[in-house]
Amino acid sequence: MKLYFQLLLCLTLFAGSHADSVAQKKKSAAAKPAAFNPADRPKNLSDTALLELVQKQTFRYFWDFGHPVSGLARERSNIAFDYGDEVCTIGGTGFGVMAMVVAAERQWQPRDSVAARLLKMVKFLSKADHYHGIFPHWLNGATGKIIPFGRKDDGGDLVESSFLFQGLLAVRQYFDRDTDLERELRSRITWIWNEAEWDWYTRGNPNQLYWHWSPNNGWAMNFELRGYNETLITYIMGAASPRYPITRQVYDKCWAQSDHFRNGKEYYGVKLPLGFEYGGPLFFAHYSFLGLDPRHLKDQYADYWEQNVNHSLINYKHCVANPGKFKGYGENNWGLTASDTYNGYNAHSPTNDFGTITPTAALSSFPYTPEQSMKALRHFYDDMGDKIWSEYGFTDAFNESQNWYAKSHLAIDQGPIIVMIENYRTGLLWKLFMKDPEVREGLKKLGFESPALGVSSRN
Repeated sequence: MKLYFQLLLCLTLFAGSHADSVAQKKKSAAAKPAAFNPADRPKNLSDTALLELVQKQTFRYFWDFGHPVSGLARERSNIAFDYGDEVCTIGGTGFGVMAMVVAAERQWQPRDSVAARLLKMVKFLSKADHYHGIFPHWLNGATGKIIPFGRKDDGGDLVESSFLFQGLLAVRQYFDRDTDLERELRSRITWIWNEAEWDWYTRGNPNQLYWHWSPNNGWAMNFELRGYNETLITYIMGAASPRYPITRQVYDKCWAQSDHFRNGKEYYGVKLPLGFEYGGPLFFAHYSFLGLDPRHLKDQYADYWEQNVNHSLINYKHCVANPGKFKGYGENNWGLTASDTYNGYNAHSPTNDFGTITPTAALSSFPYTPEQSMKALRHFYDDMGDKIWSEYGFTDAFNESQNWYAKSHLAIDQGPIIVMIENYRTGLLWKLFMKDPEVREGLKKLGFESPALGVSSRN
């Protein structure tokens, strides 16, 4: 467990500790208006109408609550510690730009308006702090200056940047029209993508890849990217880089060399190919796969559709079995992942379960567990909506055993809801990302097989 929580450090550190007490002391000026009444939400919706409503309502977090200067995604809807409401998240912005593609496709906003917002964001990023082309975990949304994520975490964050570039490459594929606006958007995305030095983060060692580098602290964080966790996409983006790529060797010698990589055990009667005991938090099955299509995606280590479906089923079956006897758990109330909780922030999983259900866990698993996820959605909306439905979709989490219901929203939890429901409905982001020629070359380089690649690439 010590290694497990060390792995999650960079996601959870400072992300929400004492979130509720801070929120009580300082309320964001852009927080949920008092006029919104969840009791007035539409009732008796069809499944399709409910999915559409949840996606569209959640999108407001990124569109209405996006930073007014940069357009980037704010870290959370309540004030993040002593930094005020300027804290913007690079990874959450990556999820947010994918949500904007959905908004354009579903005509929640005009295509040109979405493209203009995205261009504003990319222009801001081109001038913002970066470290060998890699962005930090947090930026000040007004100035573009880094906000340190930790005492020594004050430089480039390779993983958060990979989430951003996953989104931007999908944007580049979607906005393909021959207009001045869309040409400039594509060109600027290509420029910052080409300048990202993924190979710098190997420290010159072909067998290692590191999460952080800082001009002030160098490699002091000393955090290697070893699987299995949410960082698979980091290797794929690194391999896809047109100018500064990583090699197949670092994928095999660093990512796949770990005491928490291969699994092969059964939990609740379901076999788990890779990862921690019982699979870990469900964001492992979401963040890398917002664009990366896991359907028939294989390499020498796993079938990633099997991995994600089984991971989701284990999480679901654990909540149904409810060994901790927590209030509310069951077939229509499940989902454990990293989120706010009644006493701070935690990475919830079957081995780290304190009774907190996080809606994004079940809802972002729609492609993998559609029936179980729909039951959860119905329960969250129909039965619990008075407590957890808001102008930005569902609030972050709840714990009925503690009679606690979050008022907060986090970008990294809201974004996957929109994107993964869309992938369940149409496969839109999967199709866009897998169509990118550089992504395809990166996947081939690492030995992946996928129908999107056209040929078997395993060697």
